[in-house]
Amino acid sequence: MTTPATSQGARTRVAVVGGGQSCEHEVSLASAAAVAAALDPTAYDVVRLTIARDGRWASGDRALGLGEAVTVLQSCAAVLPVVHGPRGEDGSLAALCELAGVAYVGSGVGAGALAMDKWATKLVAGALGIATAPGVLLTAATATSYAWTHPVVVKPVAAGSSHGVSLVGDPSRLADALAAALALDDRVLVEDVVAGREVDVAVLGGPDGTRVVSPALEVVVDGWFDYEAKYAGGADFRVPAALSDAERCALEEAALAVYDALGCAGVARVDCFVTGDGPVLNEVNTMPGFTEQSQVPRMFAAAGMSYADLLDRLVRDVLPGRAVS
Repeated sequence: MTTPATSQGARTRVAVVGGGQSCEHEVSLASAAAVAAALDPTAYDVVRLTIARDGRWASGDRALGLGEAVTVLQSCAAVLPVVHGPRGEDGSLAALCELAGVAYVGSGVGAGALAMDKWATKLVAGALGIATAPGVLLTAATATSYAWTHPVVVKPVAAGSSHGVSLVGDPSRLADALAAALALDDRVLVEDVVAGREVDVAVLGGPDGTRVVSPALEVVVDGWFDYEAKYAGGADFRVPAALSDAERCALEEAALAVYDALGCAGVARVDCFVTGDGPVLNEVNTMPGFTEQSQVPRMFAAAGMSYADLLDRLVRDVLPGRAVS
């Protein structure tokens, strides 16, 4: 095995992995490129690795076999796996790093798998007394028997960036919505529409057990917060969100509780609806979008932590002997 290096003098060698085999491939490429460019070049020697849609690895234009890719990872002091969605964020890359014996940023295998599974996340939240939207779990075998009675949101259990998510306001659209979700996952959630403000917070956990909650961010959009609204500039991100002290405290308590119960590490984004009855958990993202303009960096920027400093904190927290106190 190649010894992890602090090559080029005192610089720490860090691998940034992007791409992946999920429908979030392009979003991941953008996140990984932004992360790699923002890491301080005087502190880090960045190795950029890409996973193609077919699962093949590459370093720049050079194709790598999986064994070669693992060798490259093992030559690094830490890995930043900026791969969203299944076969990345769901614990797959964490497992590869664990087996390769390489330190990595973010949640481990179990937390990644649990948080990616929206149904499992609902069960964990329910056990904590945190509200979620009433819903049912369907498969291809059971979807045909589901009868529409009121407006619902249909979504794949394990996908992100609003791919395959539909707001169904009348029964004529139900079949197409179920088909779109089932095209991405063999399990589908059908949930009641929650009337509330969409407000997110991020939790940053340290190796010493400390937890930092970012200022809240409200997503304001004219209509449905779909893929286009997220990435084509159709959404207004307001941070800090205008919340009462009671709303903010309830939101932060729910975010911390679900972060810890899922076993998250590093940073995770907790998406909620703020209602008159308190926060309603929507989902948890253990590797959310991570360009400088993405929600999590914006939230920490509002707290005075720059994008580069946030990335530096995440990497330093996983380096042996260099944990942040």
